[in-house]
Amino acid sequence: MKKSDLILALCQKEGLKEAEAFDAVATIFAGFTGALRKGERIEIRGFGSFSVRDYAPYTGKNPKTGQRVEVGPKKLPYFKVGKELKDSVNRGK
Repeated sequence: MKKSDLILALCQKEGLKEAEAFDAVATIFAGFTGALRKGERIEIRGFGSFSVRDYAPYTGKNPKTGQRVEVGPKKLPYFKVGKELKDSVNRGK
């Protein structure tokens, strides 16, 4: 599913105009992004939780040249699936 699919589904299910659905989805994504930038955790019960993980610097290797490269510290979003979503996906098999 893409962002545009989510907007279309919201239009069909709730009878919103495309611009209204776009604004709703953009507001939600902006809220998620802002919370993660502040280092906050996002929890959606039954779905999962988002958090930010810190990674230490390390020495990597350029796969094309084989040259060693220093990679600085970084923060990356992390998603942990909720039990209900995991169970629902597994029942679908």
